[in-house]
Amino acid sequence: MRIVFMGTPDFAVPSLEVLADEYDIAAVVTQPDQRRGRGQKYSYSPVKAKALEYDLPLLQPKRIGDGKVIDQLKTLEADLFVVVAFGQILPARVLNVPRLGCVNLHASLLPKFRGAAPINAAITAGETVSGVTTMYMDVELDAGDIILQAEEPIRPEDTAGMLHDRLMVLGAGLLKETVRQIDAGTAPRIPQDHSAATYAPKLTKEDGYLDFARPAVELDRLVRGMNPWPGAHTVVKAESCKVWRSEPRPEGGSPGRILALADEGLLVGCGQGSLLLKELQRPNSKRVSGRDFANGLRLAVGDLID
Repeated sequence: MRIVFMGTPDFAVPSLEVLADEYDIAAVVTQPDQRRGRGQKYSYSPVKAKALEYDLPLLQPKRIGDGKVIDQLKTLEADLFVVVAFGQILPARVLNVPRLGCVNLHASLLPKFRGAAPINAAITAGETVSGVTTMYMDVELDAGDIILQAEEPIRPEDTAGMLHDRLMVLGAGLLKETVRQIDAGTAPRIPQDHSAATYAPKLTKEDGYLDFARPAVELDRLVRGMNPWPGAHTVVKAESCKVWRSEPRPEGGSPGRILALADEGLLVGCGQGSLLLKELQRPNSKRVSGRDFANGLRLAVGDLID
């Protein structure tokens, strides 16, 4: 089988590896190089790095729906397009190019959490199980017929980064089996229940704001769900500070007030219960323990955190 692989971030790399080891990769399509960091030097995606390592043909279109790009894709004569976190929406003109259609690997158990941030959404929503889905692609985002799914438990201590890394590996294995079944002509096609769909839109930094009027259990899920990006944050003495690790506690108190300073962290009242802030970070500083953070800002019991 001849495949065009489309992907960009780390999440897509294991999928490219397992397919490149067994199939003819006609081309790898990834996002254009971007300027990053203080020096604004150009850097390229993890998928491009892997494609270069494997000496695979590369395409980096600014817009996948451009007519010239579509003509290039047609000349590749691929049987299947495989898409994993590519970062651009494929229009119908692209979806119709390969003989066997386009398949996508999505990091949720569809129809739950369609959209750009399914891993974060699963943790912040308090789900106990996540997973990965392969599906045939349609013009409507993440709404195509399901091929295969695999579940992955969400552990009490999981951050979005931890769950991401496990789903990345699980997804590669599921995708490999999906392509095998498509190649054999045995892949199922299961329509989604669109009435059960939920959505996980792209995150912004504002999504990580900790409102201490909310229950502590919800805020702890937010801290874990926003780790590593965009990061949960609160305002302490006019500084926007990130919270990297926390733990919900049963003690009650006024929302946003410091209830206790202990070796294990900084205890803050919430709308229900309290939240132990165990690891924090001031702007342009390194991460420190809750206790060291409190000492650095000379915080005391009774102080208010926004």
